[in-house]
Amino acid sequence: MEVLTLSAHELYERFRRKDLSPVEVAEVYLKRIEEVEGRVGAYLTVDPEGALRQAREAEQRWRKGDGAPLTGVPLAIKDNICTKGLRTTCASRILYNFVPPYDATVIKRLKEQGAVILGKTNMDEFAMGSSTENSSFQLTKNPWGVERTPGGSSGGSAAAVAARECVAALGSDTGGSIRQPAAFCGVVGMKPTYGRVSRYGLVAFASSLDQIGPITRDVEDCALLLEAISGHDPCDSTSAPMPKEDFRACLGEGIEGLRLGVPQEFFIEGMDPEVEASIWEAIRVLEGLGARVEEISLPHTDYAVATYYIICTAEASSNLARYDGVKYGLREGEGDLREMYLETRSRGFGPEVKRRIMLGTYVLSAGYYDAYYRKASQVRTLIREDFDGTFDRCEVIVTPTSPTPAFGLGEKVHDPLQMYLSDIFTISVNLAGVPALSIPCGFSGDGLPIGLQLIGKPFDEATLLRVAHAFQQETDYHLRSPENLTQGGP
Repeated sequence: MEVLTLSAHELYERFRRKDLSPVEVAEVYLKRIEEVEGRVGAYLTVDPEGALRQAREAEQRWRKGDGAPLTGVPLAIKDNICTKGLRTTCASRILYNFVPPYDATVIKRLKEQGAVILGKTNMDEFAMGSSTENSSFQLTKNPWGVERTPGGSSGGSAAAVAARECVAALGSDTGGSIRQPAAFCGVVGMKPTYGRVSRYGLVAFASSLDQIGPITRDVEDCALLLEAISGHDPCDSTSAPMPKEDFRACLGEGIEGLRLGVPQEFFIEGMDPEVEASIWEAIRVLEGLGARVEEISLPHTDYAVATYYIICTAEASSNLARYDGVKYGLREGEGDLREMYLETRSRGFGPEVKRRIMLGTYVLSAGYYDAYYRKASQVRTLIREDFDGTFDRCEVIVTPTSPTPAFGLGEKVHDPLQMYLSDIFTISVNLAGVPALSIPCGFSGDGLPIGLQLIGKPFDEATLLRVAHAFQQETDYHLRSPENLTQGGP
């Protein structure tokens, strides 16, 4: 149906002209979810009643001439972002029946615009994973090949956007959890600068790394959603005191004379040759648009994975200590307090979450703190300084998003180190706190999407969006969609 092909900004025009109504669109998307969820498994919770109520409210706003850019647009939300009255599980048994009493700041801002929330999407438990296979509840499949992973940890959100089960979605990115699934599913995904978007109401994994961001079909929608959710929030002590920006204003400006850096450390042995070929072809397209390309170096990139998995596990160990069966969530064990803690956490957390809690507790323990956590923090500073120095020579850094297209379900789930290495090109961005986005730039011989990563200066998301939009004006990768999802069973 034509409605499913329309982007958020195209829906805005249809609503404004009264060619479509928000209720019609919501009904189309709820029907689509019914048709394809058996093949994809993107959602943990679908809220038809709430979505139709919000759609009716949006319709009233349009009748009064009070429509905003996202009024009536159907969205999906990653299940680690709190939604008042709507179950939020983090794909974990320990929060199976948790219903938040408040909205995250990003949800409040979307509701103020009149967006329609269809439901909550599947993810790796507590955002710990790169394939969405660590969910405690179900498996999400890549719409481009249901035997493949959609990436993670925001795999449900990316799969929902690619499968046309929503117009756009929110995810969270701690080490690549928006960008890698966006690359695997052939959609646009952005990790904003740390502090650009409020984390209030985001269930914490690693507080110094987590950031909420948009997953969309095209760059204009990415800019639209980022505008809606960004801005200072006094409820979040890490929120930057930055004014709201019109991120769409610069999309048509072109990129002639812009300096693009290509880091040698991101073209490594073992990278899929089809990925490498697609990235270089994308760079040639950008050169053809007038950008100047030069090779650069980010010398501490080789230490990023080790540094990340010390810092993020240490912060996870601290953040997940709150799940003790006392205040909310799962409670197990009928004996003393110690037994309750033991039973609750043993049964409530999955294997990957337990692994990271144990690693984090170890690196923070007496006698090991200096050897691991302090040293990792020092290396993190060196990685950030690499980016600072490089941005004296270029405005945007261009890299692959992932070394391979989407890998097979079950292929890496029993080999944690190989799974961790799938984020090798995205992790350093989170350590440095800079913005980055992934856009589709090609397809493998098997028809799987390939992602191009653009990395920018702190709080310069506008330039990233400008480059990405210029690329999409010259290519059609973002216009393609997976076929035949409604045929056959899962």
